Amino acid sequence: MNPERLKQLLEDVKNGEVSIDEAVSRLKSLPYEDLGFAKVDYHRQLRRGFPEVIFCEGKTPSEVSAIIEKLQKSENNLLATRASVEIYEQVKKKFPQAQWYPRSRVIVMRNGNQKRIGNILVMSAGTSDLPVAEEAILTAETMGNKVTTLFDVGVAGLHRLLANLQLLQEAKVIVVVAGMEGALPSVVAGLADKPVIAVPTSVGYGTSFGGISALLTMLNSCAAGISVVNIDNGFGAGYVASLINKIGEQV
Repeated sequence: MNPERLKQLLEDVKNGEVSIDEAVSRLKSLPYEDLGFAKVDYHRQLRRGFPEVIFCEGKTPSEVSAIIEKLQKSENNLLATRASVEIYEQVKKKFPQAQWYPRSRVIVMRNGNQKRIGNILVMSAGTSDLPVAEEAILTAETMGNKVTTLFDVGVAGLHRLLANLQLLQEAKVIVVVAGMEGALPSVVAGLADKPVIAVPTSVGYGTSFGGISALLTMLNSCAAGISVVNIDNGFGAGYVASLINKIGEQV
């Protein structure tokens, strides 16, 4: 249940349009519902401003579908990450409106037109970083943010970034996705007066150690104003960017 629906329910009780017993019936599944294999958190929207997001790895297609069936009743946007094609096919049978993005393995269910606010810039150092960047983009968009993108502007060709400095200045928060040595967030933070969220990816040759080299570079950046999420964690970056972007905004 989102804040608007809760407020409306309380108003209906106050005005005598809904009985107390009926209100209790509608609220009885709060704060969560136990499905045995999962406890679906219906209070997440009230606490955090966005419903529970489903992490699909390790779950069966039937389990993911059952969780979505519960969450979609709130009529909010719904997000499921790291979804396989088998999971998507199972979900699609029950929810034809579900959209799957195979590159980032994200399932999105959008409920109606949503106003998007602010401006989050999501950048990638290389094309190979796009799966993680897309996860960040879809997360931020589904959470109600305007997202601008800038791809393949890594330090191997710095002129490509310098030709797009206006996009950095127009953004409220910047997500920078990079593999290899992970230098791009440091460069961006040295050019822009915005919070920078750095996302190391597992892209790279042997001594990149599956993204550890990029992670250490980002953690040791000499440029101030950088926060770092875990390797390949586009979802985490998009979520934090959304929280920053919405500060002071009227949703």
